[in-house]
Amino acid sequence: MPIDIDACYRRYGPMVLRRCHRLLRSEELAADAMHDVFVQLLRHDGQYRDERMGALLQRIATNVCLNRLRTQRRRPEDPEEELLLRIAATEEDAEASVATRGLLGRIFGRESESTRTIAVLHLVDGLTLEDVAREVGLSVSGVRKRLRTLKGRVAQLEGV
Repeated sequence: MPIDIDACYRRYGPMVLRRCHRLLRSEELAADAMHDVFVQLLRHDGQYRDERMGALLQRIATNVCLNRLRTQRRRPEDPEEELLLRIAATEEDAEASVATRGLLGRIFGRESESTRTIAVLHLVDGLTLEDVAREVGLSVSGVRKRLRTLKGRVAQLEGV
């Protein structure tokens, strides 16, 4: 059954716009990227189910924005943007890309998609624990526990 793009846009558009604005730091670029996210959703209609639409759109938005950052080739203005550009640029270097994917795979390999979403919302988007909990439907203590477990896994990997 095809996805109702119009209803999806009305429901998730603000969330996608926030994600794009957070990554691109420009209202104009974010609005443009948000529309590209829904174009991709429309282009691949039938492949997706409505159940996990929020997480899917977050992932598509992140990829669209990282692709845009990758093409900018300018000097970043702040450290967070530097990190995003380094991640985006890593895709161009095949060896580094494989290493990065391997590290991310070891960090997130045993984690559920909701834990990955929690990490991005809190660590990348800067949402408070309360906001993250509301977004993913968990308690604040549940979010805190997942982040603590993830942090422990990263510490183990750094020690190896």
